[in-house]
Amino acid sequence: MTVNGDTVTRQLEPRVTLLDALREDLGLTGTKKGCDRGECGACTVLVDGRRTKSCLTLAVMQQGREITTIEGLADGDRLHPVQAAFIRHDGFQCGFCTSGQIMSAVACIREGHAGSDDEVREWMSGNLCRCGCYPNIVAAVRAAADEEQ
Repeated sequence: MTVNGDTVTRQLEPRVTLLDALREDLGLTGTKKGCDRGECGACTVLVDGRRTKSCLTLAVMQQGREITTIEGLADGDRLHPVQAAFIRHDGFQCGFCTSGQIMSAVACIREGHAGSDDEVREWMSGNLCRCGCYPNIVAAVRAAADEEQ
């Protein structure tokens, strides 16, 4: 598989999740382990451009796929527009859910689901924020979507 633009070849047990492979084997700890049941969205990454909950996905099933994690969004020192919007709009508090929120937001915008606050809320509903930063997250997603148009 390719992770953040780099080809990665590993021998893993068939039961290893993509989340554990990213965090434990590759050292990419930006993707968070929250509920480990696919309910919170903290582990969201992009697989071939589609948002995927990596705790529910087996690593061996990702052969030949392009994986993007939070570590792969920025272009050098220049933040991805969604990352910058989250900072500008204070779209995080404790930060635990932030990487999953950002990865889901990137996909939400690419999918064309950022046209209204209600649409963003609906399409981001699989990502939970324990701190309740939802209004700021929605504002960040809408701002980033406006920048990309």
